[in-house]
Amino acid sequence: MGKPRVAFFDFACCEGCQLQVANMGEDLLAVLGAIDVVEFREVMSEKGEYDIAIIEGSITTSRDVERIKKIRQKAKVLMAYGSCATIGGVNGMKNNFELDHIRRYVYKDAAKYFETIPTRAVHQVVPVDYFVNGCPIYIPEFVKALKCALIGIPYKVPDHAVCVECKLNENECLYDKGLTCLGPVTKAGCNSWCVNHNNICYGCRGMVTNPAENGARDILEKYKIPMPWVENKMNMYNKVREHDEKEEAHGKKC
Repeated sequence: MGKPRVAFFDFACCEGCQLQVANMGEDLLAVLGAIDVVEFREVMSEKGEYDIAIIEGSITTSRDVERIKKIRQKAKVLMAYGSCATIGGVNGMKNNFELDHIRRYVYKDAAKYFETIPTRAVHQVVPVDYFVNGCPIYIPEFVKALKCALIGIPYKVPDHAVCVECKLNENECLYDKGLTCLGPVTKAGCNSWCVNHNNICYGCRGMVTNPAENGARDILEKYKIPMPWVENKMNMYNKVREHDEKEEAHGKKC
């Protein structure tokens, strides 16, 4: 029996997650020893049949919808990786505006040539088997999820706050430094990567399912941070979540 055939596809994104994989160094050699990569636009141009499809990018056109459905039909396993694919990501900010208006703003007189639809995460269009969050992805988590996919066991994204990992890493709380961080409401799994390197958490992994609202409110009141400011910051990556919640409330899933 041959190696599992893996194909990397990209939709609306910067392809930064593909670059993360390409830059894995020696770890990439170990991964390549276990799989047969048949498509990876940042590295190679070969095309062929595949068992596992790894998707980067959000769905932003009707052509994207058709294409991701075809990929899903062919793939035995589908993994969404990176914020754009898993939660809509930065592209979701488009959903703040009336589509024709934002299209004309971006493309000016050429707007009529560029069709667009509200940004959606991959799972809002087709079933997704594995999720790897982050912008860009955290390579140790990607490797862990890929191993799970290869042996056919589930990988569950941690659903507790980044603050848990931050405390385990003995980082000083950024709020005590006068900085506003979204770690208290953002899903863990990145080993508090950004905070470890003296940056704030931007919420790129998506919100935890049941955020500690009272605790978060206490933090905001303690440090005199206005809620609209935090909501605006969350909007950078999590705008598509609103659509997802509305679908669930009405008992509908794409």
